[in-house]
Amino acid sequence: MKHLSGMDASFLHLETPEMPMHVGSLQILDLPEGHDGDYYEDVKRYMAERMHLAEVFQRKLALMPFELANPVWVDDEDVDLDYHVRHVILPRPGTWEQLEKYVARLHSSLLDRSRPLWEIYVIEGLHTGQVALYNKMHHSTIDGAAGVAVIKALLGTSAVPAPIKPPRPRPRTNQYQLGIAELAAAAVVNTALQYGKLFKALPAGAKALGSLLLPQPDDSGKRLFRWPKGWRRIGRTPLNVAITNQRSFAARSMPLDDIKRIARASGSSVNDVVLALGAGALKRYFADYRFTPQQPLVAAVPVSLREAGNTDPNNQVSMMRVGLATDIDDPVARLAAINASAKSAKQFTGRIRAAIPTDFPSPGVPWLMGGFALLYGRSGLANRLPPLANVAISNVPGPQVPLYIAGARVAAYYPVSIPTHGIALNMTVQSYNGALEVGLTACRRAMPDVADLADYIVDEQRKLLALVESQASAAAALSVAMAPLPKARRAARTAVKRSVKTAARAAAVQ
Repeated sequence: MKHLSGMDASFLHLETPEMPMHVGSLQILDLPEGHDGDYYEDVKRYMAERMHLAEVFQRKLALMPFELANPVWVDDEDVDLDYHVRHVILPRPGTWEQLEKYVARLHSSLLDRSRPLWEIYVIEGLHTGQVALYNKMHHSTIDGAAGVAVIKALLGTSAVPAPIKPPRPRPRTNQYQLGIAELAAAAVVNTALQYGKLFKALPAGAKALGSLLLPQPDDSGKRLFRWPKGWRRIGRTPLNVAITNQRSFAARSMPLDDIKRIARASGSSVNDVVLALGAGALKRYFADYRFTPQQPLVAAVPVSLREAGNTDPNNQVSMMRVGLATDIDDPVARLAAINASAKSAKQFTGRIRAAIPTDFPSPGVPWLMGGFALLYGRSGLANRLPPLANVAISNVPGPQVPLYIAGARVAAYYPVSIPTHGIALNMTVQSYNGALEVGLTACRRAMPDVADLADYIVDEQRKLLALVESQASAAAALSVAMAPLPKARRAARTAVKRSVKTAARAAAVQ
C-alpha cells in the first residue's frame, strides 16, 4: 500500500458531482498508411503491453474506515481493459464541433473510484479520416509535470515501438480490499510521520510566513508590505459562479515559433504571452455581451513545486495570481504589464514556498474538505463571495518531437482540464512538436460558446505578433538612423574639415 499525500487526497475530498477533479487530453492521430485493422483492438493490445510502465494504471483506492483519514493506493490485480479502453464512433459528418461536444460530455462524468482512476476512448468517424484519442485521469494521482512523464512512458518516438520487457510476475494476495485493522494501523503510523514532517518544516514555514505578514525592505531600505502587483482587488465576472457538472470544450492550435517570436520581440516569456492572449480574448469576449469588468481580471496560474528531475507520480503544485491588465487597451502595453505582474508573483511565491505544504496530517480532513466543497457550491456562496481569481490559465511544456501510439502518429495534442466553483473557465495550453495546443474547458451553463473565445485567442496571437514585430522594426530603423556614421563616412568628413581649416589658415596669412 502507498499513502496519498495531503495534496493528492485534497483532489479527492474536494470532488463533487458538479466538480469532477480529473484532467485529460485529446489527441488527433494519423493512422499508418494502408491501415486496415481494428485500431481500437490495437490500442488495447498496446496498453496491455505497456501498462506496467506507469503504476497509475494498476492501482486503485482503499478507503479508510468512516473516511477518518486519507485513503491509500493498493495494487489492482484484475485491471479490466475492456472497461478502461472504450470505443466511440461519431455520427456523420464527424465535424470538429461534434468532436469537441463529445469530449465535453465525456469529461463531465465522474471516474469510478472502485477501479484505477483512468479511462481512454478511441473515437472514430472524423470526416478527415483521422482517429481521436481522449483520455482522462484523476488529478489525485497525477499533475501536469508527472503527466508528461507518464506520456513519455506510453508514447514512443517511432511508429514501430521498441520491444517492452513484460512485467515481472507478482504473487496474488487474493485480497479485494484491505482489512479494517490493517487500514487503521496504517493511518495511525502515517499520521505520526506527517506530524513529524510538519514539525521539521516549522522553522522554514515560520520564516516564509514572516516574510508575508511583516513589512520587507525594498532597494532603498524602506520597509513595505511587498504584495504582488496587479491583483490586490478582484472583481466579479459572469465566470465567477457556482458550476454544474456539464462541460463545454474547444481546442485550437498555434505555431509555437510565433509565440516565441512575440516573447523575444517584447522581452517577455512564453508564459507571459499565453496570459496576454487569454487577457485579450476575454476582453473581446466580454465586450460581445457589453460587460465591462469593474477591476482588471486576475488569473490563477499553477506553479510547480518540484525539484529539477523529479518525476514522482504525485501532485507538487501550488497557485499564484497574475494580473491580466485588461484595463489597458494596447496589447503590447498589456503584455508588458502582465510581464511585470508575473515577475512579482513569482518572487512572492518563491518567498512563501517553504510555507506551502504538499503533505499534512489527515485525521478528519476528508469530512471537513468534502463538506466545505458541497457547501461552497450548492449553497450559492460561490456566487456571492469574492473570487480567488477570474480565470485559471496554465502552460504545460510538452515534447517537441513527433510521438506515436499503437503505430499511429500524434498530429495534435490538446489538454482538457478542470473548471471549479467560482472559476468556471480553465484555459490550459501545452506545447507539442512545434505547436502550442490550446484547450478551453468551461462550465456549459456559464460559457456555452467557448469556441468563440478559442477563435479570439488565435486572432489575438496574430494581432500581437504583427504589433510587436512592427514596433521592433520601427525601433531597429530608428537605431540605425541614430547610430554613429560609418568609419569611411567619418574619415571623409574629417578630411573635409581639415581642408577647410587649411584654406582658412592660408587666407589668414595672405
